[in-house]
Amino acid sequence: MLAAERGAAANTLAAYARDLSGAEDALGDLALAPRAAVAKLAGEWAALAPSTVARKASALRQYFGFAVDEGWRDEDPSGALPQPRTRRPLPKILGHDAVEALLSRAELEASSGKPAAVRQLALLELLYGSGLRATELVGLPLSSVPRDAPLITVMGKGGQARMVPVSERAKYALAEWLKVRLGDPPSRHLFPSRSGKGAKHLSRVRLFQMLKELAVRADLDPAGISPHVLRHAFATHLLEGGADLRVLQTLLGHADIATTQIYTHVDAARLVELVNTRHPLARRGR
Repeated sequence: MLAAERGAAANTLAAYARDLSGAEDALGDLALAPRAAVAKLAGEWAALAPSTVARKASALRQYFGFAVDEGWRDEDPSGALPQPRTRRPLPKILGHDAVEALLSRAELEASSGKPAAVRQLALLELLYGSGLRATELVGLPLSSVPRDAPLITVMGKGGQARMVPVSERAKYALAEWLKVRLGDPPSRHLFPSRSGKGAKHLSRVRLFQMLKELAVRADLDPAGISPHVLRHAFATHLLEGGADLRVLQTLLGHADIATTQIYTHVDAARLVELVNTRHPLARRGR
């Protein structure tokens, strides 16, 4: 149902499978689990973070609702599930100087002409310049490379397609990558795996590792660098520059603008810090 009716992404399906399997280990057959047993999950999950508990409870609520609709259960025990209060955490902020350091290092390495370094620069330009998710980036087909239009079609979460801009810098980096891109065996992916299997593309894990390694070489703390942090930087820096929130929602591929609104809090936090450090009264102390 999640795949066919809701168009859930593969990672979402895998996460639901893990959560439901874990609940089944604790409760037995979920279609038969009594309400009293479901209530005991609060104790089982007591040591988990509120956000993790909320995710697991959400998976079970949707399962129990589906089970009732399908006639597997007569009643929905979801009311016995814990309801932790969660707050969406503010995304990690990457400053302009840190982004510049990453790009400068990647450009320096790409000037060697080595395929791995050229690919690294192209990946970085698309992450920060277009705000792509890691999964969207590594899964780009070769046919997605723009020719005349400065836009690229991306398949986002749930198989939803959207158009995102490609900067002149990114177009140049992609052009350089295509000159040295490994094509043996042939691959339909823009960033094929180097494992020798043409049907596969670069993995998200390897992309994550590459950025950490680049951060070290750029004298940055690798703990603060990841594909998603660069996506956050794309959004935050656009908002700082005056981008409209609705436009930002479209560029990021958010189904709900409430998800995009978190970046307004990031910008507000930056403004408070600016006032506290740069306003003349800040120098006078208390």
